[in-house]
Amino acid sequence: MKILAIGDIVGSVGCRFLRKKLPALKKSEGIDMVIANGENSADGNGITPASADNIFSSGVDVITGGNHSFRRKECYSLYDESPFLLRPANLPDRTTPGKGCTKYDFGRIQVGVINLMGCMFMEAIDDPFRTADKIINKLDTKITIVDFHAEATAEKLALAYYLDGKVSAVFGTHTHVQTADERIFENGTGYITDVGMTGPVNSVLGVKPELAVKKFTEKLPVRFDIADDPCKMDCIIYEINEKTGKTISLKRIQIRQ
Repeated sequence: MKILAIGDIVGSVGCRFLRKKLPALKKSEGIDMVIANGENSADGNGITPASADNIFSSGVDVITGGNHSFRRKECYSLYDESPFLLRPANLPDRTTPGKGCTKYDFGRIQVGVINLMGCMFMEAIDDPFRTADKIINKLDTKITIVDFHAEATAEKLALAYYLDGKVSAVFGTHTHVQTADERIFENGTGYITDVGMTGPVNSVLGVKPELAVKKFTEKLPVRFDIADDPCKMDCIIYEINEKTGKTISLKRIQIRQ
């Protein structure tokens, strides 16, 4: 089975590029399932029903989130309604809508998807390590994929080592910069520290460069507007053995306009 993981989709410009490029990539690579991080898919951060629908209709099967998941209140009900729109599982269930894991049923096999968020340099939330253990036992799927939305490389690597052999693959999101460290761990878990970003190339993490520069140099609040074309789509393909649940190969990709 081939599973495609796509880096943070940024704004309407990123959504348009996803729609333009994803169908052909799925066909050429023989992709069975697509997971994409959509927490920045609405212009100005967050996700809306419209941006979620755009992502799903472009060919994504499961949308994951992160620290911007609840920036837009109009999407709160969708988290409860859609089984394939996730938010970080280690956010408190009693106060946050939706859930942090799902099963995608192919008939012959079920694929579990878990969305977690890091604690280092992020909000104070539940331990992602213990949360992962609880969910893995509950899902009980042969193939399990984890989107770890985190800031610190060390935390991402540590979780991957911790989950090696427990899950099929771990891909990092949040930093919007694709890392060149894809690998398969000793016990069969495929990994990349950050899969990257889907959005404008000439930008600072998707934002117009002049606005980011102004924020850093003037130290005053700045409205971050999304930059324009040209775009890129950062992603990684995991080929996973359906019998063992282990990653047997992986391929890091960056598609340019």
